[in-house]
Amino acid sequence: MGHTNSHELARRLPIAALLAIPLLAFQASVFAGDATEPERLAVLMRQLDMLDRLAEHSERLPKQDASRYHFDYARLREDIERVRSGIRDYLTPQRAQPRDPTTLIGDYRQEAEDAP
Repeated sequence: MGHTNSHELARRLPIAALLAIPLLAFQASVFAGDATEPERLAVLMRQLDMLDRLAEHSERLPKQDASRYHFDYARLREDIERVRSGIRDYLTPQRAQPRDPTTLIGDYRQEAEDAP
């Protein structure tokens, strides 16, 4: 089982690194203190986009272990969208509208379908 997990991790790390390098370089200058709040929020939106793409990619990969629980990527992606929506609403406010009182789900463990 340890071999399968390390092999899976080895497949995912290069993708994550390639996506993260340009974003981290830009992020350093934005958070140095001279960026406006909308610029900082734009960086956060790009980070959420990157995280969503990684979650989508990971969700598509075949499950290779027989563990009882798997990470619930669909729930994570719903929460990412909820956070993204909140930032968008802040950046482009409509008339005074009630905010979405829904809390983040937060529980991303999902029982495997073929668990004994």
